[in-house]
Amino acid sequence: MGNCFSASLSLDEPVQKVFEWLVEKRGYTHNLVNNLVDLEATMEELKAKRDDLLRRRKREEDISPLMLEKFQVWLNTIETIADKVNGIVNDRNIERQSFISRYRYGESVFLTLKKVEKLKNEDFEVIAVTHEVKELPLQPTIVGQEKMLEKAWNHLIEDGVGVMGFYGMGGVGKTTLLKQIYNKFSNDRRGFEHVILVVVSRDSQMEKIQDDIAHEVGLNREEWKQKDKSQKEVCLHNFLKEKRFVLFLDDVWKKVDLTEIGVPDPRSQKGCKLAFTTRSQEVCRRMAVEKLMEVRCLEENEAFDLFQKKVGETTLGSNPGILELASKVVKKCCGLPLALNIIGETMSCKETVEEWRNAINVLNSYAAEFDGMEDKVLPLLKFSYDSLKGDHVKSCLLYCALFPEDAVIRKKELIEYWICEEFIDGSESIERAEDKGYEIIGSLARASLLMEGVAYDGEAFVFMHDVVREMALWIASELGIQKEAFVVSAGVGLLEIPKVKNWNVVRRMSLMDKKIHLDGSPECMELTTLLLRVGGYERGNWRDWEKMIELLVISIGLKKISSGLEISSEFFNYMPKLVVLDLSRNRSLSELPEGISNLVSLQYLNLTETSIRCLPKKVLQALKKLIHLDLEYTSKLESIVGISDLCSLKVLKLSGTHLPWDLDTVKELETLEHLEILTIIFNVTPSLERFLSSPRLKSITRSLVIWDEVVSSPNRNLESTGISLSGSIDKLREFSIVRCRIPEIKIGRICSFLSLVRVYITDCDSLKELTFLMFAPNLRVLNVRDAKDMEDIINREKACEWEESVNIPFQKLNEVYLGNLPQLKNIYWSPLPFPCLEKIEVRNCPSLKKLPLDSQSGKQGENGCIIRYTSPRWIKGVQWEDEATKIRFLSSCKKI
Repeated sequence: MGNCFSASLSLDEPVQKVFEWLVEKRGYTHNLVNNLVDLEATMEELKAKRDDLLRRRKREEDISPLMLEKFQVWLNTIETIADKVNGIVNDRNIERQSFISRYRYGESVFLTLKKVEKLKNEDFEVIAVTHEVKELPLQPTIVGQEKMLEKAWNHLIEDGVGVMGFYGMGGVGKTTLLKQIYNKFSNDRRGFEHVILVVVSRDSQMEKIQDDIAHEVGLNREEWKQKDKSQKEVCLHNFLKEKRFVLFLDDVWKKVDLTEIGVPDPRSQKGCKLAFTTRSQEVCRRMAVEKLMEVRCLEENEAFDLFQKKVGETTLGSNPGILELASKVVKKCCGLPLALNIIGETMSCKETVEEWRNAINVLNSYAAEFDGMEDKVLPLLKFSYDSLKGDHVKSCLLYCALFPEDAVIRKKELIEYWICEEFIDGSESIERAEDKGYEIIGSLARASLLMEGVAYDGEAFVFMHDVVREMALWIASELGIQKEAFVVSAGVGLLEIPKVKNWNVVRRMSLMDKKIHLDGSPECMELTTLLLRVGGYERGNWRDWEKMIELLVISIGLKKISSGLEISSEFFNYMPKLVVLDLSRNRSLSELPEGISNLVSLQYLNLTETSIRCLPKKVLQALKKLIHLDLEYTSKLESIVGISDLCSLKVLKLSGTHLPWDLDTVKELETLEHLEILTIIFNVTPSLERFLSSPRLKSITRSLVIWDEVVSSPNRNLESTGISLSGSIDKLREFSIVRCRIPEIKIGRICSFLSLVRVYITDCDSLKELTFLMFAPNLRVLNVRDAKDMEDIINREKACEWEESVNIPFQKLNEVYLGNLPQLKNIYWSPLPFPCLEKIEVRNCPSLKKLPLDSQSGKQGENGCIIRYTSPRWIKGVQWEDEATKIRFLSSCKKI
């Protein structure tokens, strides 16, 4: 049965095919008239499509001198078949002849119609030949940048990303990364018709960029060369506006106006992309990037891998001691790929320990002399320096090289140097000059020449990449021609003053962290800067503002800093142009050398944390140009009598001293008519009352500490009535009360603390409230501890007296620390928004049952506000505003 059935199927298939063939052949004659009409109509439609596409081709002639080969074949085929159709139409009288002639004619009409229909249905999205993405010759991806390449590629092909910027210091690998991304398009075009790479460079003009883009897309024919800039702009725009393109711009130094070039804005041109590299974060911001990526230096292990590949296993394995020395060389490069490559290539042929040790010595002493640094590494970094706006900004950068390698430099201290060096004009206002200093630091950081950070105590700092520091020293020495212009031995072990051939060419000298004896009378007629500070620039070894207050509490002056620095009196005899002298943290310095009276140009003198006991009258009378005097934490200082002789003084810092204040000294301070900034510490004495009653002194005070050395103060009046902070104290930034029995801080009708950011109260048993904080709208840190009578932070009854004068308090508060306050019941009587609050820490405050929080209080998001506590019993007993508040904060509470 199965066999018979199969035979039946096999017979039906040929029959069916024969039947279909007969039908088709019959159609040649049966449908001849209709087919002939369709042929003529379809041919006219084909010609119309051809003409439309040729007009489009005419508009796109500037795109490329070449047409797509497939399109050219299509045009040739149309021309051939058009002749055939004309012949068929002219032979239409054949249809009246014999059956055979009629059949053949009908067959020709039918088959030609099919060909014409097929040609008409051809689709051409692209007519001109688009340029090929030619893979650029590159070394393999930089070790450590593989993940960054993948991340950048993923960002770029996201549909929503139109503009992407890569920024970082010179030599960090931005160009390599951009070219790696470009090369990926050679294998995966992602539907882009044009992938364009143009090097912009520092001195490129807009027309040069236009020409380079035109070359990339095939527009640079003779007609293009005849066009002016505006015509090129129009031509490029008309070409690109209909295209999907990716434009890569390498080495951008300033904002590139896409409209001026003729490039449609990728943000409005759907599917188009712009990616560029720059050393300046500011350029990224100005070009409104949607994805910003910093290309950073390599981590230490990645840096060693790259260095190892450059040096080669043969060299590294040639001697057992080389590997360890190689690690030291890598650390000197601080992860900068350019330096790792150049130095690695240089060391690839060094196969003895002695050669490697010599290399390290050269890198430590004067890296510019290392083979390849002066001609390949430093000049490339110098482009960033050359692009800085203004010689004063360049001088500010070079100044940073005076500090030790890896030093963290507090911004405010750096700016103080700059003002006294007159890089910044401080003649009108020190505060205004400080603002300018912060702007300069920002510009240097955005140019990837400085790096920024914030210390644990909230102080902002900068630090310098080691290779950038070497570049700065190289420039400061006039590109190595005058090496003694900048004498820098900061941070390097030294027992005697550096050997200098010609002291008269020395302009700046930094001998920080030295245990040396400075004697003799070197003739430094051009010397303007002398930094002899001991320590204080190590990362993680800064003074903590709170710790320094604790030092006062237990009457310990300073952390012991060993220093063997000794200075002979005649050392300063021949330094007529010296402007900045920093002797800070030299504990062995107990008196000022009389020779300092010869420094007639001196504007900055820092004696912080020294052991001096007084300021010699002769010195004070001689320093007529001094504008900045820092005496903070000079625990042995007994007197500043004669300070009024410093007639130009604008900044005086006295915090952390143990001065026995008297009324005459306070009066003498009032005579300093140019004084703009004062930091000061007072005992609870009549001199404090005099100070607080002086509108002049209060108006210039930035930091005020009130404390008492003895348990029972001799000033009974202040103990019984409290202190008055009425009037304007708008410059006060830090305010502390330590170990005092002051019961109240009074405020008058006119009272403001607009600049106050930190308040520290400790061991103040009589103080019950801090309602004056309502007038401190910019307060960021509040630390209250060991005040057994403290009941309220803000007292409701007292605050209501001033309700119309103040806004919602604590709008900028970041941190609150409350410790050992047994009577504290309230911070505030109702929930507050605390939009910036990140941390509340509560230790031993059993009466504090309710916090002024609701579910919307505090900083929101991933790093939102947290409550830290010591007592589980306390947190369990907190009365929350509602269930939502409880859920919000209990989930992030942390026991300490």
